[in-house]
Amino acid sequence: MDQLIALPVIQPAEAQTKNRKPDWLRVKLPVGKEYAKVRQLVDTYKLHTICESGNCPNMGECWGAGTATFMILGNVCTRSCSFCAVATGRPNEYDLDEPRRVAEAIQLMGVKHAVITSVNRDELKDRGASVWHETIVQIKKLSPETTIETLIPDVKANWEALEMMISAGQEVVSHNVETVQSLYRRVRPQAKYERSLEQLRRIKEYGKRSKTGIMLGLGETQEEVYQAMDDLAAVGLDILTLGQYLQPTKMHLEVAEFIHPDLFAHYKEEGLRRGIKYVESGPLVRSSYHAERHVHV
Repeated sequence: MDQLIALPVIQPAEAQTKNRKPDWLRVKLPVGKEYAKVRQLVDTYKLHTICESGNCPNMGECWGAGTATFMILGNVCTRSCSFCAVATGRPNEYDLDEPRRVAEAIQLMGVKHAVITSVNRDELKDRGASVWHETIVQIKKLSPETTIETLIPDVKANWEALEMMISAGQEVVSHNVETVQSLYRRVRPQAKYERSLEQLRRIKEYGKRSKTGIMLGLGETQEEVYQAMDDLAAVGLDILTLGQYLQPTKMHLEVAEFIHPDLFAHYKEEGLRRGIKYVESGPLVRSSYHAERHVHV
C-alpha cells in the first residue's frame, strides 16, 4: 500500500494575504547576453515559442542557456483547456515555409538539443502531421548532430497522423497527460485520459523514448497521483515530469494548493520505484525543463 505523507501546503488564500507565492516559486527575470540572442532570433524569424505563449517560469534560465522550445503551426489552439495560457480560437496560420525557418533558427543558435511543440490543430485532417514531419526533417538536415524532443498534441486517435509526427528521426516523443483522471473534464474538457495513455503506449511501441508531464496543485489527491504513475508505468513510460500548476490569468483555473518541495521529492521516489526510468519533479519543473538530460535515459 502506498504511503500518504503529511507535508505543509500553502493555500492560495494564505498566499494572497501575504501578497506573494511561496518562496520556492520565485524565479529570476530573463536577462543576459544569451537570452538577448535567442530573443533576437525568435523575432527575426517570426517564430512562436511556448516559453512566451505559455508564460513559462523557466524562460530566463532556458533562454539564458541558449535553448528554447519552439511552437509550430501557429499560436492559436483549437482546444480550450482551462489551465493553458495559449490563445484559443479558429487558427488561420498554416505556413508551409515554417519548417525551414525553424530549422535555420536552430542552426544559428547552435543548440545541441531542440524541443518542438505545437498547438492542437483539430480542424486539420492530418492534425498538422505533415508540417510536424517536415520540421524534424529540416532540422536534422541542417543540424544533424542536434538531438530533438517533440512535444506533440492529442491526435484524437488518428494513429496515421501520430506515426507521421513521430517517424522523422526525433529521439524523444512527449505527450502530456497534464492531470489525474478525475480532473480531466474540468482541466482538459476536449481530451480523454485513456486516449492519451493509448497515444503514449503507441509512441513507446513505435520504438521512441516516451515522455509525459503532470501539473500538481489542481486538487488531486496523493492516491490519484500514485494511480496516474501506475497507469503510465503500465504503458512503458520512460520519462515523467511533475511541476506546480500556476494560474496564468484570472480567467483560468485557480490554484487549489501550492505543493511543498518535499512532496515533489517524495513523488520522484515513487515514480522511480514504479519503474519509470527518469522523473523530474519540483515546483518549477515544466515538460521541457532539463529536456537535454532526457535523451539518453
